[in-house]
Amino acid sequence: MTWTAPEVTRPREPYVGDERAMLEGWLEYHRQTLLLKCAGLTAEQLRTASVEPSGLTLLGLVRHLAGVERWWFRQRFAGQQLDTLYWNDANPNGDFDDVADADAEADFATFHAELDACRAAAAGHDLDETFLRPRRDGTSDEMSLRWVYLHMIEEYARHNGHADLIRERIDGVIGD
Repeated sequence: MTWTAPEVTRPREPYVGDERAMLEGWLEYHRQTLLLKCAGLTAEQLRTASVEPSGLTLLGLVRHLAGVERWWFRQRFAGQQLDTLYWNDANPNGDFDDVADADAEADFATFHAELDACRAAAAGHDLDETFLRPRRDGTSDEMSLRWVYLHMIEEYARHNGHADLIRERIDGVIGD
């Protein structure tokens, strides 16, 4: 049996709420939008590149965003000592580039597990709570959990635009 990306029930974007509810609501909306763009596609379709010369794929986006979630919420904000998921210094674009033989079902499971772990890492923390992000030059930037939420919303919004175009190219499906 061929695995296909599961159907998704995306929550509505929030219209009213306090700042935390709005940030969490919009981030969840964008997380589910990415999955919605993948829903019903086979693993092979998820590995289909957008348009030459780009190698961008829906599976690459899922892998990339799982890694970005881990990086900002767990590794940076929560200070958890974890390996990166799909890239390293020797292969900085492995999340996007190494999809030809990737296991889409396993990568989707990793994405879902990361979302759960990232939600847990942020739960109970104030948006004003800060952490230091080291820079290559030896300095560091103080950043807040609020910034992480805003950055992740921006990251998903940009990549969901890519996902729209890739999905339309694969099977003509367009939509929200």
